[in-house]
Amino acid sequence: MSMETQALLVFLLIGLVAGFLASLVVGGGGLIRCLLSGIIGAFVGGYLFSALGISLGIENALVVQIIHATVGAIIVVLIARAVA
Repeated sequence: MSMETQALLVFLLIGLVAGFLASLVVGGGGLIRCLLSGIIGAFVGGYLFSALGISLGIENALVVQIIHATVGAIIVVLIARAVA
């Protein structure tokens, strides 16, 4: 398995976990909806945390990425619900 494939799988797994956690917080969603909201949330959360200069102080990069993606996914779902 190449590094690109492995990185893509890790990114999808982080998105799925973040989408699932976001669905626990705001409710609803199937597998595809969790995956999509988590992937979009990863971009949104990563951008927001870096733009605002927020550092969580956690040493584990995987945990930090999941937290960023989950916060971003929650924001994405709430904005999508407000628009719809």
